[in-house]
Amino acid sequence: MLSESRQEKTIKLCQDLIRIQSYSGEEGKAAERLKEAFMEMGYDEVFIDKYGNITGHIKGKKPGKKILFDGHMDTVPVPDQTKWTRNPFGAEISDGKIYGRGASDMKGALCAMLCAGAYFAEDTDKEFAGDIYISGVVHEECFEGIAAREISKKVNPDYVVIGEASECNIKRGQRGRAEIVVETFGKPAHSANPQKGVNSVKKMAKLIGRIENVEMTTDEFLGDGILEITDIKSSPYPGASVVPDYCKATYDRRLLVGETKEGVLKPILDIIEEMKEEDPEFKAKASFAEGRETCYTGEIIEGERFFPGWVYEEKDEFVQNVYNGLKEIGMDPMITHYSFCTNGSHYAGEAGIKTIGFGPSRENQAHTIDEYIEIDQLLKAAEGYYSISKSVLK
Repeated sequence: MLSESRQEKTIKLCQDLIRIQSYSGEEGKAAERLKEAFMEMGYDEVFIDKYGNITGHIKGKKPGKKILFDGHMDTVPVPDQTKWTRNPFGAEISDGKIYGRGASDMKGALCAMLCAGAYFAEDTDKEFAGDIYISGVVHEECFEGIAAREISKKVNPDYVVIGEASECNIKRGQRGRAEIVVETFGKPAHSANPQKGVNSVKKMAKLIGRIENVEMTTDEFLGDGILEITDIKSSPYPGASVVPDYCKATYDRRLLVGETKEGVLKPILDIIEEMKEEDPEFKAKASFAEGRETCYTGEIIEGERFFPGWVYEEKDEFVQNVYNGLKEIGMDPMITHYSFCTNGSHYAGEAGIKTIGFGPSRENQAHTIDEYIEIDQLLKAAEGYYSISKSVLK
């Protein structure tokens, strides 16, 4: 399937994309390069939605199912380029690896998807039943699943393959993620006379102690739910001899399948009500963080930071079709789950679309200094995406 010429094309496209800086909200030039690649490689249509997601479409000659391969274009920033031993936007090849920001997370997978779709269409002369879609998604790094809503609304796929790193193993689920904001309110006073005020930080300290005792959910496959404080801020800051009248703490809540917004907040809200009854001066509230980002198209993307978890059974027909297809080409994938959140939170968690994860590289390469993707993983993923298309669009 992957001739030497095809391997070279796949590697070159990956290098081209890595050389384009595409932080969240700045993916426009990456989308332009992908559009060129879609057109050069014979895709039937290419469309860019209002958020700037780009999707290429290959139409099979027979009616059938729609499969969407999802990969995001955006990357986390490079805060200090001097810490890198290689140019993070140089796409240098060394020791069988392509180095650069986004190589592993996840421009390599996106390029492998795009090329595999084109090679499959060429080899079959499009004599297959169904449609192939490849999407380059925006704002995944800071807002997983939100921009993807536009894609599923347009494409309405039957199946989705998330290309996040899995070392070419199959992922059949993931924990979700929520960002919870807890706020306490006090009364300002001079710190020389603290009794005349109400210190919001002290109130927060007590609340945090109670929240630490909230019992977490657990799942035999996905593991434990998590509720972890990630930051705390008071106001005014610096205090400058003022008793702080406001304090905000942020919690990262890792979600299991079926957890609802109401159910996740309830234990914290119950604690707040208990503390209000115990202390007339105690005032607090808890809510989900609101995200608001500007896309490179100028559109605003916004929503609550609540991204559901999802799981499909190992015996699920889609999971088994993918597994058997990969086995037929000599791969021996494990069937596991992601440890992090992906766009699957929308496709599977919100929309109920059959979803699996399959991508090149290791999870621990994401967001690292001297990030890289191994070329053999890149090419193996392309072969895998080709196989998945073949096994699903029979």
